[in-house]
Amino acid sequence: MSISSNPHIILQGIIRTKDKFMIELIKEISSLDLPEIEIYRTLKKSQRHRDEGLFVVEGDKVVNRFLQSDLRVVSILMVSDLLDFYYPIIEKRPEKINIYTTSASLLKNIVGYRYHQGIMAVGMIPQPRSLEQVLAVLTEPAIFVALDRLESAENTGVIVRNCAANGVQALIVGERSTDPFLRRAVRNSMGTLFKLPIIYSENLATTLAQLRDSHNFQIVAANPNAQSHSLFSVDLCKNCCIVLGNEGVGIAPDILNQCDIKVRIPMVSNVDSLNVACASAVILYEATRQRYNSGIFL
Repeated sequence: MSISSNPHIILQGIIRTKDKFMIELIKEISSLDLPEIEIYRTLKKSQRHRDEGLFVVEGDKVVNRFLQSDLRVVSILMVSDLLDFYYPIIEKRPEKINIYTTSASLLKNIVGYRYHQGIMAVGMIPQPRSLEQVLAVLTEPAIFVALDRLESAENTGVIVRNCAANGVQALIVGERSTDPFLRRAVRNSMGTLFKLPIIYSENLATTLAQLRDSHNFQIVAANPNAQSHSLFSVDLCKNCCIVLGNEGVGIAPDILNQCDIKVRIPMVSNVDSLNVACASAVILYEATRQRYNSGIFL
């Protein structure tokens, strides 16, 4: 569908939609210095964006999944050639959205062009869900993942994707862990973040104790230690929460004290550990395998 066939009023380079559409404006820009697109110029300031309640989405696949989600879209910046494709998707959104279009040569000046490939969007970070809200709609046996002091946004994003692929029902982000709504985390999640319930814990040790003592969860620590149980010997078919720790030093002692069992991934060739995102994929897939084999369908 061509934009020229849509009912717009064109004035001074701004295409304003009629009331029946919720697109606020479509504006063609010739400079990246405009104040309304400042967030796109400051992509390296993800924590600042987070503090403002905003997050940035990059790339065709992730933006497309964002537009299909229930999260609120604020604005979109894209090369002009993409507008015809995205317009029918955007106009179905319930909120008012600002769309900025420009040339590919101008967008190449924004950091990370090989990732965003000519389209980015800004969204509002959703209100966090409480543990009680997630538990109220839980299907048992449940499986959660908890993050303790993860530093890498890339690892966090990949873990989110692994969670989605294996039917995890909530991701608990500890008070000292990287936020999954940081730009690189969003990108590495490939948009699966938009469907995964996120719980922000102010005290991860207390949250884990609550899961175990009040909700019959087994708390499982991913701990590459010779004294830990082999992953393949542990029953993951009950309510469980998999705890993943810091990339360098692992899970903090106070968090380990809340874990019922410590597991390690059996490996050969004297390799003692995997990257935490890789380890999450192995552990979660083992949980999925056990549940399928037990007749539990995710």
